[in-house]
Amino acid sequence: MSAKVMHVGSIIDGQELKGGNRTTQEVRNPYNGEVVGKIDYVTDGDLDRAIATAERVFHETMRHIPAYQRSAILRKAADLLEARTEEFARTLVVEAGKPIRDARGEVSRAVQVIRFASDEAKTLGGELVPMDAAVGGENRIGMVRHYPVGVVAAITPFNFPLNLVLHKLAPAFAAGNTVVLKPADKTPLSSIALARLFEEAGLPKGALNVVLGRGSKIGEPLVTDPRVAKVSFTGSVPIGLQIRKWAGLKKMTLELGSNSPNLIFDDADLDTAIAGLVRGAFAFSGQACISVQRIYVQSSVYNDFLIKYVKQVKQLHIGDPMLETTDIGPMISEDEAKRAETWVKEAELEGAAVMTGGRRNGTVMEPTVLANVKSNMKVVCQEVFAPIVSVIPFDTEEEAVRMANDSDFGLQAGVFTNNINRALRLADQLVTGGVWINEISTYRQDNHPYGGVKLSGIGKEGVKYAIQDMMESKFIGIKIL
Repeated sequence: MSAKVMHVGSIIDGQELKGGNRTTQEVRNPYNGEVVGKIDYVTDGDLDRAIATAERVFHETMRHIPAYQRSAILRKAADLLEARTEEFARTLVVEAGKPIRDARGEVSRAVQVIRFASDEAKTLGGELVPMDAAVGGENRIGMVRHYPVGVVAAITPFNFPLNLVLHKLAPAFAAGNTVVLKPADKTPLSSIALARLFEEAGLPKGALNVVLGRGSKIGEPLVTDPRVAKVSFTGSVPIGLQIRKWAGLKKMTLELGSNSPNLIFDDADLDTAIAGLVRGAFAFSGQACISVQRIYVQSSVYNDFLIKYVKQVKQLHIGDPMLETTDIGPMISEDEAKRAETWVKEAELEGAAVMTGGRRNGTVMEPTVLANVKSNMKVVCQEVFAPIVSVIPFDTEEEAVRMANDSDFGLQAGVFTNNINRALRLADQLVTGGVWINEISTYRQDNHPYGGVKLSGIGKEGVKYAIQDMMESKFIGIKIL
């Protein structure tokens, strides 16, 4: 193997665990299949030790660290990550196949997430309750204080292996919790590097424990362990539903799937909308839960939109994700690319028209635009999680809302219109966790509340809102004698 291959193990109580009777798994570059890393999976004993360590460090250390120190640790971690942007970006390219420009963007967002958490760590106060608002409440003082929950189990996906990990770690540390992190099998290298970075920033050993292994093996014992107080999962709907069954009454955040609708009205700025919708559908080969998947266009501008949209999609550059010019790189695996290709072929057999794309080369799926689709096709009603978008005409506002809401998902939507009344009506009527006006569904800032309804999940992320879900409220009353 080349000298660039990293051999890493789980990190528990600051110690990296490799060798012995642990199973070794290769990490491969999705673009060219090269081995870029080797990871040693945890044993049952390792996992138990990770949870025990997190519980011990929470009670002995983390919950007692004052807010200004937690804030300072996070601030230093952000500075260290920013200084190592290129190093982390290149790791994202080789383990996830993310184009280098997008990878740098992910690192930049990750830095922001940590800084938001650093700021929030110093604002976690409580509130006074007006006890005399109730009859008999005279001479009483009521207050609410917030306390960290304890051990957080964080289970993360492959598509944003740095930023989505930090959407769990940074709020947890800001609140004073400890974490057992299980990163995605295919993208563990950035998580190991991140754990070392937090240690360098001054996070106590054992506050972050990274366990490497297959979710099918270690997911259930991690989630069901009584020492784990909170579960935060980002991933597929079937696994999310299983985790909810396992977790019982634990606090829980589930960020699951979507097939995001974007509505284009005839008074919209088409050129602005098209530029955003090309980016939103095909960035990282569509492997984001809020990727543009369904584009509903008012009939009077449908043909004009479709011609211009397809023209811009055809200009995207496909190739090696390490090249600065690449827009479209590989999907995470050939199996996923084959699935996407199969869905397109199924749609064609059912009458859909492929306006561009539709072909696969290994792990690379061409950016694909479909027309003449039906609402029951997989490419429309399920989460495609691939560089495939369907463009669908509508006549009236009511029809557009009905079609957009005809989904088992409801994460985020985009609406393009210059009619403020319509914009506000649709913001109310679309059944999603978030609605953007004159912006694509794929746009996410790391400080706004983010989370869906229906099968898109429960709970909210966005640093401030994630922190709230990682704390418990306690009422304290005082009777003045």
